[in-house]
Amino acid sequence: MSITHIPFAEGEANLDWLELAGALADGHDLPKAEIGDTFLYRDPDTLLSRAAWIDGLGMAVKTATIFPRNPDRGAPMINGSVCLYDDADGALSALVDFHLVTKWKTAGDSLLGALRLANPDSREILIVGAGTVGGSLCAAFRAGFPQAKLRLWNRTRSKAEELAASLHDVDVAPDLPEAVNRADIIVTATMSTDPVISGEWLRPGQHLNLIGAYRPDMREADDQALTRARIFVDSFDTTVDHIGEIKTPLAEGVIQRSDLVADFYDLGSFSYDPAAISLFKNGGGAHLDLMTSRYILDKWRG
Repeated sequence: MSITHIPFAEGEANLDWLELAGALADGHDLPKAEIGDTFLYRDPDTLLSRAAWIDGLGMAVKTATIFPRNPDRGAPMINGSVCLYDDADGALSALVDFHLVTKWKTAGDSLLGALRLANPDSREILIVGAGTVGGSLCAAFRAGFPQAKLRLWNRTRSKAEELAASLHDVDVAPDLPEAVNRADIIVTATMSTDPVISGEWLRPGQHLNLIGAYRPDMREADDQALTRARIFVDSFDTTVDHIGEIKTPLAEGVIQRSDLVADFYDLGSFSYDPAAISLFKNGGGAHLDLMTSRYILDKWRG
C-alpha cells in the first residue's frame, strides 16, 4: 500500500483559510477528541509527540524534535512530521509536512475564533509580533476580514518593518497602546512571559486573540484584560491547567472557572457582542492538528 506524502509547498498550494476554518468547525461537531502528549528529554534536546483520535475522522500523531544547538550548525532547530491514520482500519494514510500543519493549524485556529467573536465589519486588525506566526496571521486574517487594514507592531521595530515590506498593504504601528485602542481585532503572537497587552487600552466591541503563550510561565495579556472581557478558548483541555494565560489568573482568584464562557465544542455560544470585549485564547492541541491534517489530505486528493 502506497503512503501519501504531502510536502510543504505543494500541499499549501491547495489550501484556503476560510475553508480550513469551516473544517475546524465541522471537526468539533464530531465526538470529542481523545488527546495525549508525550515528552522525552536529552538536555538540551526534546522529542514531543502529540496524538489525537476523533471517531469518524481518524488518528494523528504529530512528532517534533527540538534541538536548540542546530542553528549553530546551520540546521533547523525544529523538525518533525505528522502521521495520519485511517479511522476504519488504522492504516497509515499520509505523512504530512510538520511545518505545513503547524502553520495552518495555528493561524486557522485563531481565525475561527475571530470569525465567531469579532465584529464582522472590522476595519483595522493589529498583529502583535513579527515572527513566522505573525506572517501567517496576516494571510489568515486578510482572508477572513478582506475589508480590514492590517497593522504590525513588534518590540524590535525593524522586524515589523521587514515583515511589512514583504507583504502587500501592511503598515507598521509605532505606538502599541494607541494601536491597540484603535484596532477592532488585536492578535498577539509573541514569546513573552510578561503581559504585553494592558486591559486599560481596550474598549467595548474589540476582539483580543491570544496565541503566543503556551507554557505555564507565559502571559500576553494582564489581569485587567481578562476581568474586562468575555473569555473563550479553543479547548478547555489544553488551556485551563496548562497555559499561564488562563492557569495563573485562575489559581490567583483573578477569574473563576465560570468566567470561561465556552470552547470550540460549544461554538453556538461564540458570538459578537458590540457592548463587550471578547478574548480568545488559542491553546492548540493534537485534535486541531488532526482536523487540519485531514483537511490538507482531502484537498490534496481532491
